Amino acid sequence: MNAATAIIPGRVDEPHFKMSMRQLAAAVSVITVGHGDDRTGFTATSVSSLSADVPSVIVSVNRTSSSWPVLERYRRFCVNVLAHDQQHIARSFAGHDGRQGVARYADADWHTLTTGTLALKDALTVLDCDLEQAIHHHSHAILIGHVRAITVRPGAQPLLYWQGGFQHLSAARET
Repeated sequence: MNAATAIIPGRVDEPHFKMSMRQLAAAVSVITVGHGDDRTGFTATSVSSLSADVPSVIVSVNRTSSSWPVLERYRRFCVNVLAHDQQHIARSFAGHDGRQGVARYADADWHTLTTGTLALKDALTVLDCDLEQAIHHHSHAILIGHVRAITVRPGAQPLLYWQGGFQHLSAARET
């Protein structure tokens, strides 16, 4: 074991757990929910595929989020996986600029999906979902979304989150 490796014995506390989770590089998504003036959304790095048999995804949301009651009401959401050039949208939906609700949708182009939820034009990929189940676990809900429609932006690079900040893939790639 080298000097940079830290072993934290005993009970795992929140700060150490967060430090550990920052070691995971993740795609950045904006989850959009609601309709008209009753819409909001949030930035998420906790999105993953669940099944291809019945196309479905998992998304985690804090139940204290302003998006949670809207999700419960409408029972549908859109996963907008952000491209490298959409960091400003991630910041807005994370509340970094103080915007809330509908105001978070400013400064981006949107279109309406099959479920009625708004999708970000030029996202890396978009997943239009019906909420199949919400599993409550401590402070969060684990959302299982049945994917009804998708769009993909070919050739775009993803926006990533790692070590507490936004990252981009290197221009040099292995083949």
